Order: sequence, then structure tokens, then C-alpha cells
Amino acid sequence: MALPNILVVGGAGYIGSHMVKRLGELGCGVTTLDNLSSGHRDAVLAGEFVHGDIADRQLLDALFRRRHFDAVMHFASFIQVGESMQQPARYYQNNVVNTLNLLDAMRTFGVDKFIFSSTAATFGEPAYSPIDEAHPQQPINPYGRTKLMIEQALADYDMAYGLKSVCLRYFNAAGADPSGLLGERHDPETHLIPLVLQAASGRRPHISVFGRDYDTPDGTCIRDYIHIADLCEAHWLAVQSLLKGGASQSFNLGNGNGFSVQQVIDTARQVTGREIKVVDAPRREGDPARLVADSRQAREKLGWQPQYADLATIVAHAWQFEAKR
Repeated sequence: MALPNILVVGGAGYIGSHMVKRLGELGCGVTTLDNLSSGHRDAVLAGEFVHGDIADRQLLDALFRRRHFDAVMHFASFIQVGESMQQPARYYQNNVVNTLNLLDAMRTFGVDKFIFSSTAATFGEPAYSPIDEAHPQQPINPYGRTKLMIEQALADYDMAYGLKSVCLRYFNAAGADPSGLLGERHDPETHLIPLVLQAASGRRPHISVFGRDYDTPDGTCIRDYIHIADLCEAHWLAVQSLLKGGASQSFNLGNGNGFSVQQVIDTARQVTGREIKVVDAPRREGDPARLVADSRQAREKLGWQPQYADLATIVAHAWQFEAKR
């Protein structure tokens, strides 16, 4: 099979930039479309870069006319749960309306394969753990609802137009490119591992632990961290599945092991050799005690095998990037 040409929207962000680098290493044709609202131009390490927005239909039409794409990967969503509660209009506009704009441009130009960056937030409060694909989807914030709406739209677009998609629901994307070239650069940063490592490097004074009275072995929340390189591998396997004529599917992506907030802090202390100041804070509203993925379907149907499931490795790669900064 000839290597595909892929359009990566949001390819200058954390996950998108790692994906662009991986596609470049594989020898694929890759074009990044990003408005740089939260991405970084210098993070795009392969292919062509186009500065623009998926809201801009004229730009999309010009891009699809100029280049033939075999598939589109979509990472251009707003992702902050708290912000989505305060500014739902912003999230519905970008995550829903703008995504539908992109899908309609694809239809116009006969591009019928789509990889969608979804989220565990579509499930809401877990009814059981680990969470498999059959778990009810009852999101509890606008961010999760916008992602679920697109999952539902994609099912309808498949039925009506034959547009094939794979929805990949991530749990906690973490770590950094093993070579040290890329890593997390969110502003503001909301993810636990980079926050802990910023406390280790002295870029922030301490790390806050929100609640120590959860029903978990050490009282702190448990989350499923998946290495960014493993996440990118799942996307590559998903696009290959569609290019070979595979059906539309949805998969939960995690490494299947939950790690508590305290375990992350302890591991960061071991990896960095630094003291990390911890400040205890009250629980945050809407934080479930445990969020862990059952990723057996991705393993069985896509042949996905996480290579970096060990927490110390995930933290070490993230620390390599943080130490450089």
C-alpha cells in the first residue's frame, strides 16, 4: 500500500505535533493546518504547514483543491473542562460547528476517512472501572458533550454519506517524544505530570493535591496515563484500518493501569532526584476517584501494543523535555 497523504488539523499542538513527527518518520505526505491559538509553529517538524482555521471554508476549499488527501486527523479542539463550563459558546462553536465545517469540506472533495481525537470525558461519572466501549456516555461538562456530539454526527455521516471514521477516546495523554524534541507546552498547563515536573524544576513553587480522602489505596485520585508515542501509534493503526477498507469504529485508549496522584509525585521525585513541594487542597467538583480505560478492543482489533506503559518512563521522557526548557 502506498504511503498516504494526511491532513492533520491542530498539528502544532501537543498531540498533533507528535503525530506529524511520526507521520514524517513513516514517510507519509503530511500537511498541518493550525491557527496557532494554542499550538507552536516550531513544533511542526515534518511536511507542509498552513496557518489557518477550520472555520474558514474558503481556506479549506483551497487546501483540498490544491492537495489530494487520503485521510484527515482532527486534533483542533478546545480541551479545558473548567473553561468549557465558563465559556460553553466557545466550545460549541469550535468543537462542533467548526468540525462540521471541516467534515462538509471533506465531503465536497471526496475525502472519506477521518480520525477523530475524542475523550474519556464523553463517559461522565464512571459507573464501573475499567471503562470499556460499552460504558454509557453521559458527559457532565460542555467539553465532553461537544466531543460526544461529533461522535454521533460521525455515525450519521457514515450512514448517509459513507464517510468512515475512527473515534479514539483518550484517557490522560502524557509524556513527551522519547528523542526530547517535543513535549507539553500548554498555556495554562492543566495536566498533572508537567505541573509536577515544573514544581521539580523550580518553574512553579509547589504542586497542589486536590483531596486525599478518595476511596483509593492512598486516598488520591487514580488516572490512566498513556504515553504520547503510544497514542500516535494508535492513530497510525486506525488510519491504516480505514485505508484498508475497515469499518467506522470507536476505541478507548489508555494503558489499562491507573496511577494515583501521589504515585505520580513519588515517581517524579525518583526520576528527577528533586524535592517537590506539595500543598494539600480541597477536592475539586466533578473529579471521579478512578478513571481507568479498558483498551482491549484497540489491542484486539487494531493490533495496538503500548510500548511505554511504565509510569517512570512516561515521567522520564516528560522530564527530559522540561529540563531542556
